[in-house]
Amino acid sequence: MSRGSVGVIFGETGTLEFKFLVSESTPVHRGEYVKAWHESDGWILAQVILIKRYSEKYTLKEAKNGLRKDKSGDNIVAEATVIGNRDSSGLLRAPTIPFSPGDPIYKADDDLINSVLGLSGKKDMNIGLLEGTDIPVNLSVNSLVQRHCSILAKTGSGKSYTAGVVLEELLDNNVPLLIIDPHSEYASLKDPGSEKQGDLDKYNISPKGYGSDITIYTPANKAINPVADEAFRLNGNNLTVKELTSIFPESYTSTHVGILYEAVQKLRSEMDTYTIDDIIFEVGNDKSKAKWNVINLLESVRDSEILSTTPTPIEDLLQKGKASVIDLKGVSPDLQRMIVAEVCSSLFEARKMDNVPPGMLVIEEAHNFAPEKGFSKSPSSEVLRNIASEGRKFGLGMMVISQRPARVDKNVLSQCGTQIIMKVTNPNDLKSISKGLEGVNSYVEDELIRLPQGVSMLVSTDIEKPVLVDIRVRKSQHGGKSVNVLKGKQKKQKSKETKQKQSPPPKKTPPEPSQPSADTGSTSAPKQSEASEQNSEDKGGLFKKIFGANK
Repeated sequence: MSRGSVGVIFGETGTLEFKFLVSESTPVHRGEYVKAWHESDGWILAQVILIKRYSEKYTLKEAKNGLRKDKSGDNIVAEATVIGNRDSSGLLRAPTIPFSPGDPIYKADDDLINSVLGLSGKKDMNIGLLEGTDIPVNLSVNSLVQRHCSILAKTGSGKSYTAGVVLEELLDNNVPLLIIDPHSEYASLKDPGSEKQGDLDKYNISPKGYGSDITIYTPANKAINPVADEAFRLNGNNLTVKELTSIFPESYTSTHVGILYEAVQKLRSEMDTYTIDDIIFEVGNDKSKAKWNVINLLESVRDSEILSTTPTPIEDLLQKGKASVIDLKGVSPDLQRMIVAEVCSSLFEARKMDNVPPGMLVIEEAHNFAPEKGFSKSPSSEVLRNIASEGRKFGLGMMVISQRPARVDKNVLSQCGTQIIMKVTNPNDLKSISKGLEGVNSYVEDELIRLPQGVSMLVSTDIEKPVLVDIRVRKSQHGGKSVNVLKGKQKKQKSKETKQKQSPPPKKTPPEPSQPSADTGSTSAPKQSEASEQNSEDKGGLFKKIFGANK
């Protein structure tokens, strides 16, 4: 083999793939980037997608006799898929003539990887390093916002952590953000992170909190959500039938809708401004027994206090260089969907009229707010589909985050030009992702199942091929950590052990000899009486401690 090479091409070759025999002295790993010199196109970048090892000498018969000691005769064969190189105009090209058997294979240098994959150039966002290298992976803010983004992963794989990394980069670039947060995970953006210094140095970043740039809104109240800065309220005047029926459960029929419709139409003909109390009163005048279901639902909305005559202005929610987090903690799922539908509709209309600056809408748990047909219904589905398909024209981007890709509306996912995918194992989710991604092969699908925590598959219009990215650590605090269910038990156990160490061992006293009695049957009676009396005293003592001596 040539000096410095890691292998040599052999067998049948093509323009899009080839096999090479791996050198024993230089290991090659699955997923690694290699290069080969092409007779007409120069250096060509390829990626190892499969490695096999076999021995022609070591037969099944020999295997039955025991362990091998001499492995020097093994052959290691790798399969590589061709990525290509850049031509004089900067376009990615694959060779049109097959590679020659006998050509040496080398490990790819950083400059070639950068150039061919499109990692070089002026880009605004650093989300991590190319897996297995020290090459930074940078994305364009404009491309990510205008063409939308999705972050998909199974539970516990780090999707919220990764979303936090992307949001930090957007905030650093003064992109306005509106975050829909069902589980109170993004309030922690306010506080500096606590990652190890070595990890921070690896990615060349420093801890940073975004406290002054983050405003937390709660549709509930501060007793339920003490971290909130402001209460969030929807406009409670002149509610339409469409707005109110958005929270109707599926069990409600056209009869319930008809009752509400008649009440609202009557109010609109008689009053310039009406509230939900007026609607409840008018529904109560209906003669149908079904009105009680409608009244019950309307009263639950009114009692939630989400409606107000002084609603939160949409202009306050999207401001340059700021992030507004609508924290839905303590809000029922039906009401959450109503809030998201109203906020997203108002935001889209405000952006069309240029009443708010260009920015990005972030939807956490997107499968609840833009569900795929056949799984569930949500009043926010239609407006989120519209933002996905038309938002680019108006400068409104969208980031969807979900642990169930198969349950997210395909019309929404298919519009995402940047997809960050972490470990996924559910077969339906894998199939859904494979259908929606460009450039997916068997290697990509296999990698999605095996991805370690902190590593993601990045598919982007900025990058030519799907790549694995070692996501950088957070600058700010991560708010989506899993709860340690054994923490309380461990604390109690530790406290118990500490007390046992501190308290002296009990003194051993010899037992007193028992006095003989004329009545042999009453020998144990005094002990029972003493135990009963002691128990009574203990109970009395506890009763006195709790309720007082005079009770």
